[in-house]
Amino acid sequence: MSDIRIVLVEPSHPGNVGAAARAMKNMGLERLVLVRPRQFPHPQATARASGAESVLAAARIAGSVSEAVAGCGLIVATTSRERDQNFRVLEVRAAAARILAEAERAPAAVLFGAERTGLTNEDLERSHALVRIPAAGTYPSLNLAMAVQIVAYELYVARAERLASAGAELGRPGAAPLATPEELERLYAHLAEVMEEVEFRDRTQSGTHLMGRIRRFLQRAELDQNEANILRGLLTAVQARRRPAGGGSQDHGCSGERARGPA
Repeated sequence: MSDIRIVLVEPSHPGNVGAAARAMKNMGLERLVLVRPRQFPHPQATARASGAESVLAAARIAGSVSEAVAGCGLIVATTSRERDQNFRVLEVRAAAARILAEAERAPAAVLFGAERTGLTNEDLERSHALVRIPAAGTYPSLNLAMAVQIVAYELYVARAERLASAGAELGRPGAAPLATPEELERLYAHLAEVMEEVEFRDRTQSGTHLMGRIRRFLQRAELDQNEANILRGLLTAVQARRRPAGGGSQDHGCSGERARGPA
């Protein structure tokens, strides 16, 4: 299958890691990344893998989510909770088709949180969308390995459907790959720099929400590499207009009032 990373963030039970590896092997997935696992390698992981030892042997250990998704295009995160943070939410079947399509152009990643706590808001920063697995409202929480199995199965089905209808177009064929997390981080740093230069600042009481909101709507926009470069070029042009040649004091980029942030 295309380059799809299954990323387990801080898994606490080695048996779940092994069961997740088995679920992946069943459905043709091979790239497992473990972010700060509590116990790995571990005999329980090997026992629960039951024939998928090759997935465990090739598993990569990462110290952070940023490291785990480095170089990826589309990044989706699984969740069982409602979040009021302006994330796009996809049902697992629709997400699988999109992940598979994007993975043909650049690596894609699916994030799974720790068994007890799930993914933190910080873990979600680099995600373009959330994936929800429908379940009974009386008990919607799934075991980690079960969640991996469901997502892996939907990816397998989406691949079969894609092969059966080779003429159908999914995703954005021919488009540039999505901007990688590293490229987006450079864009956000550049944007923050320009915002400071024009004194466009967060006017809320805590003064910490503006950049987070900007990051989230740009993540929802799913910028490709060309689009990220266009925005970087625009920001560079703004800076060039604000910095007069020869170090003079005239500001060629401003007329009238200085830019203001949100009230």
